[in-house]
Amino acid sequence: MSLTTQQQMLIEQRVTNDAKSPVVAYLLLVFLGGLGAHRFYLGKTTSAMVMLMMFVIGWLTLVIVIGLPILIAVAVWGIADLFLIPGMISEDKQLIRQRYSADLMSLPQAG
Repeated sequence: MSLTTQQQMLIEQRVTNDAKSPVVAYLLLVFLGGLGAHRFYLGKTTSAMVMLMMFVIGWLTLVIVIGLPILIAVAVWGIADLFLIPGMISEDKQLIRQRYSADLMSLPQAG
């Protein structure tokens, strides 16, 4: 069974309303990048925690020079995320789309 055009339009509207904003993600990256705030926002909690821990450990051990490579790694990771954010948002939209499609398909059909 496939979805009607009206159901597909409803799903796309809900995806548009529920999807994460790229503007918010980029602002979080620019202003709070080392803390992993953009990854928390995009639902990448595990990698966000790793990024946050690396950032904190890097600053705490900066005095003994061990922290410098860690902070450089966090900075490189943040720069890489500049290019990864669009893919993360597309993935989020696809998951929302699949969830709503499954919900509509599970409803009993009238008529």
